[in-house]
Amino acid sequence: RERMLSVAHHYEMFGGVSPINQQNRNLIAALKEELEKEGPRLPIYWGNRNWHPLLPDTVARMAADGIQNALAFVTSAYSSYSSCRQYLQNISDAQAQAGPGAPRIEKLRQFYNHPLFIEANVDHVRAALEQVDDAHVIFTAHSIPESMAANCDYAKQLAETGGLIAQALNV
Repeated sequence: RERMLSVAHHYEMFGGVSPINQQNRNLIAALKEELEKEGPRLPIYWGNRNWHPLLPDTVARMAADGIQNALAFVTSAYSSYSSCRQYLQNISDAQAQAGPGAPRIEKLRQFYNHPLFIEANVDHVRAALEQVDDAHVIFTAHSIPESMAANCDYAKQLAETGGLIAQALNV
């Protein structure tokens, strides 16, 4: 309950709504446009753990649509219980709820060190640095509880991402 209230307080700073949902809508729209233009033609489904559209509803819809195989892209670049293992469990639970017609779903790897993720960050940091004089670059990410960080590679992966970006920028 304490964690839920703490997270709810964070969302109050964004008008009571997580900005992640709109970011996901924007990402899905861009991906749909790219797939329509370049192919392959693939349906895109969106399911959340804690808000609509909920993952069990999405997996049930996929089953009803006859989807047999799918890839799950989790929008957290870094590994932690909630961004990796918990999603695997959530997917498994949603498949069980959907029944025997549920699609096989493979979760894609975390992308903290993917060259295109690094390149996008380098481009944004470089653009920001061009707008200011004598700036210091500090790398940070979404916070997770220390007890969770102690049991995953989140901090190590974040440090690797920062190192790759710093190396590309020569900072």
